[in-house]
Amino acid sequence: MSDTQHHNKQGVALSSVFASAFMALTKLVVGLLTGSLGILSEAAHSLLDLGAAVLTYFAVRVSDQPADERHPYGHGKIESVSALIETGLLFLTGAWIIREAVLRLLSTDSQVEIKWYSVAVILMSIVIDFTRSRALMKVAKATKSLALEADALHFSSDILSSAVVLVGLGCVAIGYPKGDAVAAIGVSLFVFHVGWDMGRRTIDVLLDAAPEGIAEKVETVAAAVPGVARVVHVRARPAGSTVFVEVLINVSRLLPLDDAQQVCDAVADAVRKRLPEAQALVKAEPLALDSESIADTVRLVATRQGILIHDLGVVQLNGRPHVSFDIEVDEEMDIQSAHAIANGIEHALRQELGEDLHIDTHIDPRRFGITQGQQLTQDLYAVLAAQVEAIARQIPNIRDVHHIHFQEAAHGLYVSLHCLFPATTPVRIVHDATVTVETRIRHALPEVGRVVVHAEPLGHHEGDEGLSH
Repeated sequence: MSDTQHHNKQGVALSSVFASAFMALTKLVVGLLTGSLGILSEAAHSLLDLGAAVLTYFAVRVSDQPADERHPYGHGKIESVSALIETGLLFLTGAWIIREAVLRLLSTDSQVEIKWYSVAVILMSIVIDFTRSRALMKVAKATKSLALEADALHFSSDILSSAVVLVGLGCVAIGYPKGDAVAAIGVSLFVFHVGWDMGRRTIDVLLDAAPEGIAEKVETVAAAVPGVARVVHVRARPAGSTVFVEVLINVSRLLPLDDAQQVCDAVADAVRKRLPEAQALVKAEPLALDSESIADTVRLVATRQGILIHDLGVVQLNGRPHVSFDIEVDEEMDIQSAHAIANGIEHALRQELGEDLHIDTHIDPRRFGITQGQQLTQDLYAVLAAQVEAIARQIPNIRDVHHIHFQEAAHGLYVSLHCLFPATTPVRIVHDATVTVETRIRHALPEVGRVVVHAEPLGHHEGDEGLSH
């Protein structure tokens, strides 16, 4: 809430204190001078309004204080407590008015003196109540202040009750003295009506009842944000001028954590733009979407189990899906442990995709350490490089070869090379070509332990150094 709105709340609340004090004192004096129970009940009503206005003034001062360690949701509910106290005072006042009116109706001595100032004070009260009610309600709507709204309703009820008192005075003037007491009962009925309406709404706020329609609005806004698969539920709780909203959404379980958080932030921003009074806390839960492929599921299950896989393939054979992939494990791991890992991921996949799934896994050793190798002599390097380059140039679509490297390592000869392809060559063809290069190198050089073939588009190596070792 801006500083201007905060000052407006305090200013209009303080002006209501002075207005209520003036009207209560004026009505009390006129009521005592004329003996009119209707005017005296109005004076009591105005005294109640004075107490309520004072309470409202202090409530709005406290409610706009920022959240702290003990009050993480702020101090907004102090306004609801203030409104509840005002409601209780309304009922007590209404009960007192009815009691006095009944006693006046049963009494044989009922003298009410009609004076010009008794009518004038009621008319003046109506004018003041009308101006104060409009001012309070305007600020209440702008700031979502329940306490100011309660104060505005008090002044609005005073307009109606004052009109009833005028009717009662008119009845006395035409020779029906009991009309004043009847008018007082009418005032009390207005008081009860306002008190009941305000009390019900205040209790709803204190019990965290969601504002009507806000959950549907938030759900509509959240569902329209890209990346939201489904809105699971929306919870809202008011606290003063702020509505705290909790939103649970489903997102694709394939989304990385950072992307899922971006979707949550986008939902919170969208809710804030549509409903400025709302502060949204958005939580995302993963959901398997219908668009999720078998390959996506395999990668997800492997990631969950902390397993690295590659060479993933999915084919349909005899109406049954066949999945194959390589599992990377520590090269020093024993086969029993490695096989248990393979069985674990296969079991998890069948739980996800059903038992009618054929799975082939290949266990691939992964080296975690850095292999210290030895460089070849210049003559041996030149011979091997020429041999490797000749093998690569025989493969269709490979236009150039460069960056050929060799090293003697503990697990055999390490070979790496870069092959260049036309930029429009499909990856499928490029992959087949690099596999062929690796296979032929291993066939020609049995001492090779590892071969790395890096594919590049033509033109990418411009400016690179030539062959080196």
